[in-house]
Amino acid sequence: MHFVKGHGTGNDFVVLPDPDGEIELTPQLVATLCARHFGVGADGVLRVVRSAKHPDAVRYAEDAEWFMDYHNADGSLAEMCGNGVRVFARYLTSYGLVDAARFPIATRAGLVTVEVRPSEISAEMPQPTVGGESVARFGDRDYAGTSADVGNPHLVCPVDDVSTVDLSEPPILDASVFPESANVEFVASAEPVPDADLHVRMRVYERGSAETLSCGTGACAVAAVVLRTAGRETGTVAVDLPGGRLTVTIAPDRCLLTGPALIVATGDALV
Repeated sequence: MHFVKGHGTGNDFVVLPDPDGEIELTPQLVATLCARHFGVGADGVLRVVRSAKHPDAVRYAEDAEWFMDYHNADGSLAEMCGNGVRVFARYLTSYGLVDAARFPIATRAGLVTVEVRPSEISAEMPQPTVGGESVARFGDRDYAGTSADVGNPHLVCPVDDVSTVDLSEPPILDASVFPESANVEFVASAEPVPDADLHVRMRVYERGSAETLSCGTGACAVAAVVLRTAGRETGTVAVDLPGGRLTVTIAPDRCLLTGPALIVATGDALV
């Protein structure tokens, strides 16, 4: 099975070219590919399939040729992945499947327009919706946070120092608020930086993948919550994650996620 490996600020993916939707991508196959010691190793799988060839995307076929069929490392489906869609875009342009710098990609959260540049890629993400308060329990400690939706569910928890949080075990969440579970982000204020209204540090526990070095939708959720806390509805937030920096700009009509996305390897998986 031919694959390409890519990452966005350390959030890494196995990219599977499957234009006609011929691969039976079972949860077991995904988990095998993503296994760090027994497989290729990744936070998730991005299957590259034509929208017209996948039942979840056929309704987008007239607007976007390609569908990002994203699966978490445990094989579960995810609605959206901000780093993944940028890696997906890098793959499409690097391998000549799209000959444009700006184009739409179909996802389970809808159409996402990307703009590809040599050093970074921007994606017009679903507009974050900030919700009510909830709690995540990690081990024997509860963390209060604010829910947010970016096409997938999040809980954003403010802390004084993100390095002190133990993310070795999955969180316990309120099932009445998060019936499908959620990504949990921890965020702390950081010193001002140029070209950003706010600067924060962040760590994340992603449902279906455990702690990752970066999460694009999580950065958008964090930006929306910290801007709201600062009394703002719009602005630019620099988000530093263990894998690097993402920049989120929230305007009245869009949410723009910007950062690097790289292809690092190609090969054949014997699965």
